[in-house]
Amino acid sequence: MDLDCWLRFERIIDRFGLKPILAVVPENCDPELVCGPPDPEFWERMQRLQSGGATIGLHGFRHVCEGVGGGLIPLHKRTEFAGVDEKLQREWIRAGLSILRGHGLDPRIWVAPRHGFDRATLAALRDAGIGLVSDGLAREPFQEHGLVWIPQQLWEPIEKTEGFWTICIHANHASDEAVAALEDFLERYWDSFTSVDEIARRVSRKRDWRDRIFHRWMIWRIAFGRLKKRLMARG
Repeated sequence: MDLDCWLRFERIIDRFGLKPILAVVPENCDPELVCGPPDPEFWERMQRLQSGGATIGLHGFRHVCEGVGGGLIPLHKRTEFAGVDEKLQREWIRAGLSILRGHGLDPRIWVAPRHGFDRATLAALRDAGIGLVSDGLAREPFQEHGLVWIPQQLWEPIEKTEGFWTICIHANHASDEAVAALEDFLERYWDSFTSVDEIARRVSRKRDWRDRIFHRWMIWRIAFGRLKKRLMARG
């Protein structure tokens, strides 16, 4: 990863005492994620942050999104897991967990590359002892398919008057302006941030019809926003 970019976020995590989800690719083979030389201190960094309360996420296996599968969260056409044979998915998940655990990490939550996963993925995760998913479009965390879902539907800090919101930030590509905006947001709202442990302790509700309506509305809204950006880019 781009170490200089990442260190900006390490400082923010330390400054505000955040307990974030850190999505770690066990065996990165995606050239788009190679933004600098390997960091010899990477695993020690992740161990330190985990000790400070961060939750390690299993971010796929190799992050090679060559498949085309709709998946349960159809936000991208290309996917690593959705549509792949269940046996192979299980092998990837076992191998990924083994790699992370071999480096002293305790992955507890699933973070799918490009939101791509299906029911077979969820079954494999349950059997592997992973009971949390960082994904889904809903106003509050919920239970479904035997797992706790922590919704993820923001890619920048946005003020909200209600509900629960996870902000997904890709450190490699975050601009100076985006980092400054996050720090400004945290200065105002740091005490509204929580942890995976706190959420997991209090989630008992099942996904209901309101969640399903919200899911469809958010899929439409995200797709419309992307189309609008493409049209504006064309002039």
